[in-house]
Amino acid sequence: MNSITSSTCVLADLLPLAGARVLDIGSGDGNMVRFMTESGARVVGLECGLEQLDEAQSHPAVGDEKYMQGVAQALPFGNGSFDATTFFMSLHHVPEVYMHSALQEAARVLKPHGIVYIAEPLAQGSGYEVHAPIDDETLVRQQALEAMQHASEFGLQQIQELYYDTCYYYADFSEYKNQLIRIEPARAEPFQRLESELRELFERLGRVTDQGVEFDQPMRVNMFRKVSG
Repeated sequence: MNSITSSTCVLADLLPLAGARVLDIGSGDGNMVRFMTESGARVVGLECGLEQLDEAQSHPAVGDEKYMQGVAQALPFGNGSFDATTFFMSLHHVPEVYMHSALQEAARVLKPHGIVYIAEPLAQGSGYEVHAPIDDETLVRQQALEAMQHASEFGLQQIQELYYDTCYYYADFSEYKNQLIRIEPARAEPFQRLESELRELFERLGRVTDQGVEFDQPMRVNMFRKVSG
């Protein structure tokens, strides 16, 4: 799957990357880690899923990027270690009981005036529709937004909110299936039960393009600056 183009353009416009030390929390297959590294940042990707870590580490290094296993609610770094912390479509994957802790930790490891950058998918678009039967994320995406509304409790002040549209591209249904299960292995059993329904949705909602089968995904970005601590 490739959904990086619009997200990288938005990120590059909003977050100074050259020379910055960045922690990407929930770094998945490492797409954004590699982009930020190529843009001059020194990046650590933190990921809890071993299959996602293996996928990230299977790509040739583009610089001095690093990957490690860990969870958002207990970051293995000292106070003030980074210029920016980022969540790319990952905050809603943190268990709801830990979302506030994840934001508190993201603030803790920031230097003074550092930035927390959060890009979250909305529960809209064909990318959401094709995904919903196996794992409807409407509630967890709303919970992530509600957690952000408490960011001031952790010394964070919102400085930007914007919306943009991006697209997912899959080579075929098999890549779509493998991607979903790699992100969350617990989806394997429901995917097997719902495979016919999911295939029908994939073929009906997807648009065949030169880049692959395309699905729309509206996004929201919230940026916060560390103003205390």
